[in-house]
Amino acid sequence: MGQLKASFIMVTKLTPEERDAALAKLPGWRWLADQEAIERSFIFKDFSQAFGFMTRVALAAESQDHHPDWHNVYSKLTIRLSTHDCGGLSSRDITLAHTIDTIAP
Repeated sequence: MGQLKASFIMVTKLTPEERDAALAKLPGWRWLADQEAIERSFIFKDFSQAFGFMTRVALAAESQDHHPDWHNVYSKLTIRLSTHDCGGLSSRDITLAHTIDTIAP
């Protein structure tokens, strides 16, 4: 039986002030208070472009060990970020949002 690698990194929820300051640097992302999450939608030329973008985001998310909730219908993609471990928005979400913005066309 293989060994399990334990990594316990304390993730804390951003304060409202930290959240607002971070969102000010993330144009296009909106705060969803009822879900304690941020969200952004993207529209692409077609499904192939949307899926290609999703693939690049998936690889980045995997490298950050932080994964988005997303919804894709043809050329429209909506990405929602929240950290389940702290029950709201954390610095991990902000980092991934910035990464997604650098990948976005």
